[in-house]
Amino acid sequence: MEKILVIDDSLLQAAKLKDILSDEYDVTTARTAEAGFDCACTGDYSLILLDVIMPGMDGFDLLKKLQEEIIIQGVPVIMISSLSDEEHVLLGFTLGAVDYITKPFSPLIVKARVNTHIRLYKYRKQIEQQSRTDQLTGVANRRQYDQYSARKWKEAVRLQLPFSICMFDIDRFKSYNDTFGHPAGDKVIASIAKTISSFLQRSTDFFARYGGEEFVAILVGESSDKVFEYLKNIRQKIEDLHIPHNPSVSEWVTISIGGVTVVPQAESSYDFYLKLADAMLYDAKGYGRNRVVWSGEDGKMLLEK
Repeated sequence: MEKILVIDDSLLQAAKLKDILSDEYDVTTARTAEAGFDCACTGDYSLILLDVIMPGMDGFDLLKKLQEEIIIQGVPVIMISSLSDEEHVLLGFTLGAVDYITKPFSPLIVKARVNTHIRLYKYRKQIEQQSRTDQLTGVANRRQYDQYSARKWKEAVRLQLPFSICMFDIDRFKSYNDTFGHPAGDKVIASIAKTISSFLQRSTDFFARYGGEEFVAILVGESSDKVFEYLKNIRQKIEDLHIPHNPSVSEWVTISIGGVTVVPQAESSYDFYLKLADAMLYDAKGYGRNRVVWSGEDGKMLLEK
C-alpha cells in the first residue's frame, strides 16, 4: 500500500483527508511543519499533501525546505489552501508543487488528483529503477554505483565509519568467451552476480556491475579483517558453483577479489581508494588468481593463500 503524508495544523481537515484516502492508502498526519518535515525525511512516502497556512513555518517555506532535501526530492507535493488567487497558486508551482487544491475541497476531486499523481510517481520510479539496473544481471549498474558511492562516502566521513571498496573480476574470462561463446559468457556473468549479491543483503551492503566481467561492492561499518574473511567465503562459493572453464587454462570458473578498508577523513579522496582497490585486484591476479588481496585500515596487506 502506498504511503501518503498529510501536513495540516487543522485536526479536522487532516482527519477529513485521512478519511477520504485511507481506504486505498496508508495515511500519516502531522500537525506542524516541523513534525511534517521530520516525517518526510524519515518515511518512505509516495505523496505529500501540504497545507499552506500554518503557524510558524508556512507551507511554502516548508515546501522549499523539502525540495532542498535530497532524501525526498522527486516525491510529489500537492498544496492545499483557501488561498486561491493566481499569485499564491503560481508560487506553489514555482516552488515545485505538482498540484494545488483549494478549500473547501471535494472528496472526489481530492481522490482523483491523488490517484493521478500516485500513478505518475510509481511510473517514474519504475523508469528510474530500470535506468539504474544492469539489464543482464539485475543488480545495480554503474550509474547507480556512482551515485551511491558518493553519498555513502560522505556519510562515512561524517560518522567515521570503516568503508570498504571491493573489486571483483572473473578470471580468464576472455578465454571462456573464446571457448564457449558470448551467450554462455553472459550466463556466467549473471550467475556470478546472483551468487555474490545473495551474500550482500545487509542494509550496509551495496553491489553493482562495474563493467564487462567486473563488479564492485561497498560495505560500511565492518573492519578489514571481517570483510576479508567474508569475501574469502564469497570467492569460495563462486568456485563451488563448478562452472566448467576451458580446461587448458582452468578447471572451473573463478573470481579474483581486491579491495581496501579505510576510515575516511574529510580530506580523503574516494577516487584514490578506488584506485587502491583496483591495484589490490591486480595483485590478486598477479599472485595466481582465484584469491582475495586486501589493504586494511592500517595499510597492512591481507593475502589469501
